[in-house]
Amino acid sequence: MTTEVVARNKVNRLAGRKLITEGAIILGCLLIFGVILPLILPDFRLRLLGRFLSLSIVALGIDLIWGYTGLLSLGHGIFFAVGGYALAMYLNLQLPAGQLPEFFTLYGVNSLPWIWQPFYSLPLTIVLIMVVPAIIAAVLGYLIFRNRIKGVYFSILTQAALLVFFNFFNGQQKLINGTNGLKTDTQTIFGAVVSEKSVQVWFYLITIACLLLVYILCRWLTTGRFGRLLVAIRDDENRVRFSGYDPTWFKVLVFSISGAIAGLAGALYTVQTGIITPNAMDVAFSIEMVIWVAVGGRATLVGAILGTLLVSIARTGLSEQFPEFWLFFQGALFLIVVTVLPDGILGLVKQLGNIFGNKGTVATYPSLETDPEIQQEKEELGNK
Repeated sequence: MTTEVVARNKVNRLAGRKLITEGAIILGCLLIFGVILPLILPDFRLRLLGRFLSLSIVALGIDLIWGYTGLLSLGHGIFFAVGGYALAMYLNLQLPAGQLPEFFTLYGVNSLPWIWQPFYSLPLTIVLIMVVPAIIAAVLGYLIFRNRIKGVYFSILTQAALLVFFNFFNGQQKLINGTNGLKTDTQTIFGAVVSEKSVQVWFYLITIACLLLVYILCRWLTTGRFGRLLVAIRDDENRVRFSGYDPTWFKVLVFSISGAIAGLAGALYTVQTGIITPNAMDVAFSIEMVIWVAVGGRATLVGAILGTLLVSIARTGLSEQFPEFWLFFQGALFLIVVTVLPDGILGLVKQLGNIFGNKGTVATYPSLETDPEIQQEKEELGNK
């Protein structure tokens, strides 16, 4: 058996073991979150957990563009809010024929605005929840990336866009009820009130399913040639350009996918919160999304979910136990992560694994020397 075959078999065995381990962990999490917790948690706590899981979805999208592609977006609240408004508009239209949502009459609006018309249809609404944020992200991304703007300037521009959308939504009283937002908890879906326990349990289970699907999508995108290209764009965009690829369109594509993911998360969060307002586009909220990924560990995907859950649960617990001081605890946590754990919680776990002799595998730069595929290529070149 040649060295090339041995190396390839070794890589396949490592990949198979990793896949089996990952699948077992996913099944275990599905059992805990989908079966056990709904049976033991009170309604309020289960609803809170559903919100945290929906926030984990948007964190996956941010990890996709920041952790793997190097695009630090501080404006994802735009896409999150647009997805929430899309589903809220559908729910507010679940009225007898000829009636308008109540807030329209307060502002003297007698006919339904054209922009609301598509949201009579649930299938079309589900599509628009992701397509509209994706289009906004694609247009915004193209305008930025075609001029080769990156780094801190990209972050500043996304935050500026966030402020523009925030002010625009706040001023649209006659269209989307302005600062008051759109309520969903008192609306009905399939004849049942959204805030009912049975409906909320269904939304919780749908959130788990969507989180799993988004995780699989992100895992698929970040593996193989496309994933390596994203990492290459993050680490050395000029070299990618010199290799014959145009990073602009790849960045536009991944940014629009991340926007669609954020829109889906916003819709799920809205129905479990009971209302969507322009505050979803608050600057602090978009920055907090980035912090979730930093706490868990960039370019890990699992870290994005873990960081979101830990920060959200800690924030809730501290605010309940120490209502006057919990912000100080939260600030201290972020400082510790930045100064002591720059690679996040999963980064610390990997370091501890290296200390105890488990080198593991690394699929991203700059630790290519530990990647089995690179080792195989080195051996092949050495045999020639």
